[in-house]
Amino acid sequence: MMKTFTKFLLLSSVIFNLSSLQAQPDRWQQRIKYNINVNMDVVTNRFSGTEKIEYINNSPDTLERIFIHLYWNAFQPNSSMDVRSRETGKTILTNRRGDEVPDWDDRVKDRISKLKENEIGFQNVKSVKINGIEQKLRSYETILEVKLDKAILPKTKTVLDVVFEAQVPLQIRRSGRDNAQGVRYSMSQWYPKVAEYDYQGWNANPYIAREFYGVWGDYDVNISIDKNYFVAAGGDLMNANDIGLGYETAGMKPKLVTGNMITWKWQAYNVHDFVWAADTTYKMITRTVKDGPLIRVVYKRTDSVSDDRWQHSADTAAIAYPFIAKTYGPYPYKTYTFIQGGDGGMEYPMACLVKSGSIGTFVHEWMHSWYQGMFGTNESLYPWMDEGFTNYAGMRVVCDFRKIPSTIYDNEYKSYFNLARSGMEEPMTTHSDHYNTNFAYTNAAYSKGAVFLNQLGYIVGDKMLDKILLEYYRQWRFKHPNPNDFIRIAEKQSGIELQWYKEYWVNSTKTIDYAVGDINIVNGKTQITVKRIGKMPMPVEVLMTFKDGSKELHYIPLNLMYGEKSAEDTVPRTVHTEWKWTHPEYNFETNRSIRDIKSIEIDPSQRMADINRNNNKLVIPD
Repeated sequence: MMKTFTKFLLLSSVIFNLSSLQAQPDRWQQRIKYNINVNMDVVTNRFSGTEKIEYINNSPDTLERIFIHLYWNAFQPNSSMDVRSRETGKTILTNRRGDEVPDWDDRVKDRISKLKENEIGFQNVKSVKINGIEQKLRSYETILEVKLDKAILPKTKTVLDVVFEAQVPLQIRRSGRDNAQGVRYSMSQWYPKVAEYDYQGWNANPYIAREFYGVWGDYDVNISIDKNYFVAAGGDLMNANDIGLGYETAGMKPKLVTGNMITWKWQAYNVHDFVWAADTTYKMITRTVKDGPLIRVVYKRTDSVSDDRWQHSADTAAIAYPFIAKTYGPYPYKTYTFIQGGDGGMEYPMACLVKSGSIGTFVHEWMHSWYQGMFGTNESLYPWMDEGFTNYAGMRVVCDFRKIPSTIYDNEYKSYFNLARSGMEEPMTTHSDHYNTNFAYTNAAYSKGAVFLNQLGYIVGDKMLDKILLEYYRQWRFKHPNPNDFIRIAEKQSGIELQWYKEYWVNSTKTIDYAVGDINIVNGKTQITVKRIGKMPMPVEVLMTFKDGSKELHYIPLNLMYGEKSAEDTVPRTVHTEWKWTHPEYNFETNRSIRDIKSIEIDPSQRMADINRNNNKLVIPD
């Protein structure tokens, strides 16, 4: 299996290089290589470390400075994250049960403001040197500015030597120590990480609440820690036969550890982040997948019921992989690890942190390996391309292995409708940290983002959507795509113009509402009027069902599409002249008599996010 997988990786590399040239020959991106060494003190919860960072400036710009993320400085009283959380909590919302609740993240609330000195987090960069020369540093809480004594010219590289120290915060959000499930260390956002510089400039986003963006690169990470700890990470363990604990090659006997510390040597290539976790009671199970990765599941030993759940979720991940690979493209790395830790579910390259063995969480976080791990989209600017696409894909995966129809999308549509009617909706172009409410962010990024894809299937056809997603994978993985990159793939595959869809659905908060209007006799034929009440235009499907059981589907393309989708089923279909978006009403005819009609229904598949479906169907009484 490994020989086959190695050949696949080599072939993928060749295809990737070719598609890089084909997709966007002028789109440059930076490259980085980290060599990190840390020594963890499990008594003080502090560690010291060094980084040797090779930074390649592939941009056409001369860089006078570099920005570095210091995420854990957010976990201090009165930090931007602390104050922002407490401020959003002043907004009171009514939940689905009718209770009034603060609009804050329940995991954060006001907990940061109450941290003691030994519970806060910090990352302190003691020095940054280039060619032995110490650079000038300026701290902006979770962002460190490095003012370079010598600028980095275009198409050149430099090497930074970084010395740092850190204290692991009490687990508040994603990372930290001693989480609610008792995991000792959830080590995400744990090292000084260079911010991404792209065609829009530096993306030096302070750590306020959510979403990340990183430079594609390679990681060599050496973690020295008490020998009683089991370490799991998003990478491949290079000294597995020295470590043992289930990582070793079958038949190999690990070496006896002398001393109190042991060093775990990890590698991860062509990724944009590195996560690890450690606990003294971790247990690991594995699953092999034909033509796929080795799946590892690492969790705390508790009881047999809990053990069964983790085992079942591990089985499910293995069963789900063939559908995932066929629908969204093959997973390109040798391993993937589900690690118990953090505060819910959070994705990282080659691994995720999950608090429990929930199948839904497993599938969602693994699908992030595609819609974030492999694409590396700027989550701060386009969180819906991360969370929304993952929600859509994960739900399809769950429906496939459970052999149920995809009515599960109803939840995403309902959440979007709730947002659209709330008066709190903001355009999906809003920066993820700058939404006025957590409510608006969550429903836009997760639900409206998922509806974006499902509704695109309505516009171009579901089979065409699958072709689009595979071509998107082929051309844009490892390249930080933006919304227009995705739309262009969709246009080229479908032959339908779609800029209007992006402008309305992503850049505005205009809503869809169509209604069945009048029925008249015109020149001896039955004429049906359809009304556009909402401000967002769409192509429209109208299903006419007759008293004899026969049906007609009337398809009205939108003029902005400059094309039409193919028929999706065997119901007789009539394609009408395009509906001009400027016109609020549209009339079409059928040769059938009014007396024959049983019902007229707009959007019978209910993939169109029509906010008032009460006016979508007219039933004619006998």
